[in-house]
Parts: sequence; C-alpha cells; structure tokens
Amino acid sequence: MTFSGRHEGAAIPSRPRWRDVPAGVWTLGFVSLLMDLSSEMIHALLPVYLVTVLGTSMLSVGIIEGVAEASASIVKIFSGALSDWLGKRKVLAAMGYGLAAFTKPVFPLAGSLGWLIAARFVDRVGKGIRGAPRDALVADITPTNLRGASFGLRQSLDTVGAFLGPLAAIGLMWVTGDYIVSVFWIAVIPAFLSFALITIAVKEPERPAARRRIKMPLSGRELKRLGAPYWWIVATGTVFTLARFSEAFLVLRAQSAGLSLALVPAVLVIMNITYALSAYPIGALSDRMDRMTILITGLVMLLVADVILALATGIMAVAIGAALWGLHMGFTQGLLAALVADTAPAELRGTAYGVFNLVSGLALLLASVVAGTLWDVAGPQGTFLAGAALTVLTVIGLIVAAKRNPPTNITC
Repeated sequence: MTFSGRHEGAAIPSRPRWRDVPAGVWTLGFVSLLMDLSSEMIHALLPVYLVTVLGTSMLSVGIIEGVAEASASIVKIFSGALSDWLGKRKVLAAMGYGLAAFTKPVFPLAGSLGWLIAARFVDRVGKGIRGAPRDALVADITPTNLRGASFGLRQSLDTVGAFLGPLAAIGLMWVTGDYIVSVFWIAVIPAFLSFALITIAVKEPERPAARRRIKMPLSGRELKRLGAPYWWIVATGTVFTLARFSEAFLVLRAQSAGLSLALVPAVLVIMNITYALSAYPIGALSDRMDRMTILITGLVMLLVADVILALATGIMAVAIGAALWGLHMGFTQGLLAALVADTAPAELRGTAYGVFNLVSGLALLLASVVAGTLWDVAGPQGTFLAGAALTVLTVIGLIVAAKRNPPTNITC
C-alpha cells in the first residue's frame, strides 16, 4: 500500500514552499505555539511547586498527571464527533483554547491542592476539546497537495512553544529569584494571546452545500464509513506509539547518565529542537513522495535512538539519542495527521481525528507503563533495548503489510 496523498494519475505537484501554506494554517500554528509556551512554562514548574510549596506526595503528583492526561484523550473523541455533527470546527477549537486560557490564572492564585487539581484537569479538558476540531480545520483549509507541509508546519510551530516554555521558565526563575508564582502569572499572557488569535484571525471555510450532514458520528454505521484505509492508518499509528514511550524516560536516562538535576530538562529541549526543525521540511517532502517510506525512515531513527540510549555511557551519547528521538517525531507525527486527512471522508474528519488521538493516547499510556516496569526490573538498558526490539518488529510488520496490499494512492 502506497501512501502518497495524490489522486490516481495526478501529476506530481511542484515543490511546495512555506509561502504556499494557507494563512489559516500559519495562524493556527502560532495559536498552538503561544498556548504551548504558556502551558510548558507552568508544567515545567508545577510538580516542584506541588511538592516543595504545597507538600504534595510524589504519588499524588502522578495521579494528578495521569487523570489529567487521560481526561484529555477521552474528551478528544467527543469533541471531534461534535464538530462533525455541528459542521463547524472553529467554535470548538476556540472553546478549547479559551478554557485553557481562563484556567491559567488559577495556578498562581490557588492556595490549596484542590484548586490546582481542578485547574490542571480543566486545562487538559480544554486541550482535549480543541485537538481533533483543530486538526480537522487544518485539513479543511489546506489543498490536498499541501497537506503534509501544512501539518508539518503546524507541528513545528507547536513544538517551538514546547521547548521555549521550559527555557522561559528557567530564565524567569533566575530573574525572579526562584519565585514560582510570578512565573505562573507571566505564563497567563501568551495563553490569552493564543485565545485572542484564534478568535479574531482564524477564518473557517464555508461548509460545501453538497457535503453530507452527520447525525450520529460515533454510530457503528458512520465508523464503518471511515473505511479500511483509515483504520489501517489508526493501526499503523497505534503500533508506532507502542514502539516508543513517554519522553519522561529521556529525562530519567539523562539523569542516570550523570546530568545534574538542574540541567536534566535540557534533554527535552534538544529533542524538541530537532522535532521542530524537521517536521515542516519532512511534511513538505511527503507531498511529493511515498509517505510510507518516510514513516519507515522515522522508525529507523527511533531504532537508532533506542540503541544509543541503551548503550550510552556519557551525557553526549544521551544528547545524540534525544536528538534522533526528536527527528523520529518530526518524520512521523505530522505525516500521520496528514494521512488521517487523506483517508477519512471530509464530513467525518473530526471523528476520525478524535478516534485516532484516543487510540494513540491509550497506546502511549500502555507503552509507558511497560517501559516503567522494565526500568524497575532491568534498568534503562533493558527499557531502551526492548523499545528497539519492538521498533524492529514494527518496521518488519509495516513492510510486510505494505507488500501484501495492492499499491493504491490515497485520495481525499
């Protein structure tokens, strides 16, 4: 099965440029950047604040994070389906960003654990509400021949916020003399800028009159309409996710290699820089060549990263492994989002992204639990070597599956 994203017999499009990407995609990218900048400034310090200021146990921190992330994954499927039922994407995406923005002031104002738990929960619910409708909106406003470039660009800008947030938190902690509450207040500013930007600057295209209306997006009948190619992408994305695990283990690996506690977050900065730099050019490349080849290349990078991280004896090797891990993300995440748009009917794109995100989130949870168990039993070497083994099996499985299926091009 070939995933090129082009119609059968269509001419290969000219090389897309970043200027060709629709303005709406650029705007949504900066919306994501600003919200991630705000969220990561808070999330980089929240565990420390919970433990050192409020005296919360590490178990409680783990439960709070687990419940919050699980809630986001569950909400995504319903918000995506609702966007299909309404025939509108922007209103739900803006609602999700607005909910996250209006909870940000609770973090510096909260005087008890209960308020922080509520704020963290609502913040993640906001993330769940906006995710699927936003991705469906990107697909709606992007020409078919620019899908890879558009999703790659949005992912790149989103990831820029992901590494600027912790860096901003570190710098502000130094400027304010480690006064966490002041950092939380400053983080409120980009969150409201993000909400204002999507509300004012993003224009949703008119729904085509001929597009079928959806009454029950999550019914068995509609889910069957998503089609075999879409479910193949869901299966592929799930296997991809099982082959990796939470980036928290990169932090733990850096610490075990001797990196000081204060500098441990730098490993995530390295990962996100290579992720941000690669996502757009790889997405643009996927509009001109077979996407499955690029996905398998991304998995090979994950394999090399796993082996390096398993055998690393120094900080430099861990840094190289983290950089390759980020490249693997740049080669795969935007591409998978583009493939969902390629395969799902236009009227069911919200549902398609909701289901895809839910299944991927559950797979990441399972992979992380297994990785944590292996870490306790066999240490970091056992964890990353197991990840490498599963990655090899994933590559073999994808190659075999592609050869058994007749070559077909995905159409929209």
